[in-house]
Amino acid sequence: MRAAQLDALSDPDCIKVLVALASSPVPLPTVEVAVAVSAEVTRTSRALDRLVETGLVTPHRGPASVANAAPGVVLTADAWLRFGSLLVDTSARPQPDAATPQRISRMAEQLYERHSAHFSLPTVRGYVEESYALLAERAMVTTYLPTLVYRFAEDRLAALARAEGRTPSRTPEVLFVCVHNAARSQMAAAMLRHRAGRSVLVRTAGSRPASRISPVVIEALDEIGVPVAHEFPKPLTDEVVRASDVVVTMGCGEACPVYSGRRYVAWELDDPLVLPMDGVRRVRDEISTHIGQLLEDLDSVPVSSMTT
Repeated sequence: MRAAQLDALSDPDCIKVLVALASSPVPLPTVEVAVAVSAEVTRTSRALDRLVETGLVTPHRGPASVANAAPGVVLTADAWLRFGSLLVDTSARPQPDAATPQRISRMAEQLYERHSAHFSLPTVRGYVEESYALLAERAMVTTYLPTLVYRFAEDRLAALARAEGRTPSRTPEVLFVCVHNAARSQMAAAMLRHRAGRSVLVRTAGSRPASRISPVVIEALDEIGVPVAHEFPKPLTDEVVRASDVVVTMGCGEACPVYSGRRYVAWELDDPLVLPMDGVRRVRDEISTHIGQLLEDLDSVPVSSMTT
């Protein structure tokens, strides 16, 4: 298998596909991979087949909650561990292109249509601009940045509306916070969503977020049938804390602001990013146990819709 992997790496088509997948924060369908590498779909498919056979790429189907999500492919944990540093250039951050202001304006207008009952256009635009700045600061590539900015800004506006009492709800909200928002908090959020469904609203954040979720975390959750690959690390912002009823911290120190009326819980867990795969699975199982207890405790947590 190792010889076959090295042989595949001598194929320029395979290298282009691996770089495209390493640069994407989400699984990519074959057609999107072909677009990313500027190649025909049939040629890209042949390269993908070869990479799947050698264990460097694996199919990944998005969660049912993602509307019309096409089956995609991702790098395997083995590919990341052996060749990840060769596939992603971290020497320089990408710079915004000339179209960025226009994209921000379009996103602001689209989000304003959804949130006009609660916020003015300048407020929405301000959140879009700030969300862009926060995500662009750590982005290694900008291909999918507008999509992530839209999702991040929309989630922040929803949290702000909840925190200010504009959208009262009896659904409890839980926020998971760790340092990089790439492992522990993402594991916890994915398992809570999987088990609680729509009965709990779940968010995550990091005090120093990474550029993407750890591939070993995606693999560990795939083993138990819990989807997470369509999520992405997000910086910790004030409104998501204020909107939460329960805030679970995992090794992020005092980075999380404290507000009255919220329940704060600290889980002591090893960081999966520095563990072998068996250690990642152990932390996953420990988090699963915590999630079970949290679900029991949520019945006794008062749901807050106060303005703070």
